[in-house]
Amino acid sequence: MTADAGVPILMYHAIDTDPSDATRALSVTPRAFTDQMEVIGGLGFTPVTAADLAGRWREGRPLPPRPVLVTFDDGYAGVYRHALPVLAKHGFPATLFVSTGWIRGAHETGGAPDTMLDWDQVRELAGTGVEIGGHSHSHPQLDQLGDDALRFELTRCRDLVADELGALPVSFAYPYGYSDRRVRRQVRSAGFAQALAVANDLARRRQGPYALRRVTVRRSTGIEEFGRLVEGRAIGRTFAADRALTKGYALVRRVRQVRRKAIRSRV
Repeated sequence: MTADAGVPILMYHAIDTDPSDATRALSVTPRAFTDQMEVIGGLGFTPVTAADLAGRWREGRPLPPRPVLVTFDDGYAGVYRHALPVLAKHGFPATLFVSTGWIRGAHETGGAPDTMLDWDQVRELAGTGVEIGGHSHSHPQLDQLGDDALRFELTRCRDLVADELGALPVSFAYPYGYSDRRVRRQVRSAGFAQALAVANDLARRRQGPYALRRVTVRRSTGIEEFGRLVEGRAIGRTFAADRALTKGYALVRRVRQVRRKAIRSRV
């Protein structure tokens, strides 16, 4: 493939038959996930992790034939119960981005929107070829935080993953997909080598390692639509409404940031 050919990075959340109302729209049924992984295998794609893809681009190494990434955000229990057996059947690696304050166990802070993994399950996933990355500690909108709170969210997440798994996480995904230059700089300073956004587009080397784009897989994503998305066809039409909303909300967020900076400067 060409040096800057697009790579589909699929973004999943909950994999569950009966998810909570809060996660339903971005959830996928176990049956749909099974069918989607069959499509990936049938089309000859080669799943890789976020660290592998970014490392190859950084070092100028060639990509495998038809690379694709399977990623999961937040850390829902269905990733272990429903997705792991399917991934293991196909021998597919994946990347899981955990919000450490939502993972069940000693560090839990509450506020999770659905049933989450516990740390034993996260460790088991890591032992089966799933890369464990960071997704902040409490899943806030990082670009709306002050510097100290932002630094805490990143370093607390990093340190807890390292303590529980015995290795520092090298990949990060922005909660809600939101980031700005300051957030990306802090993610890099926290030791993460690459970070994933959303943007509903193919990932390309020229995006840089801290703004790699992903494609959202939803409960409403049919199998034919999934095939088009993974092959990079008609993504613009599929997510046209999402992009319009994103641009409008981005303007609102910039206004909020300016107001907060003005308030801080007067204090």
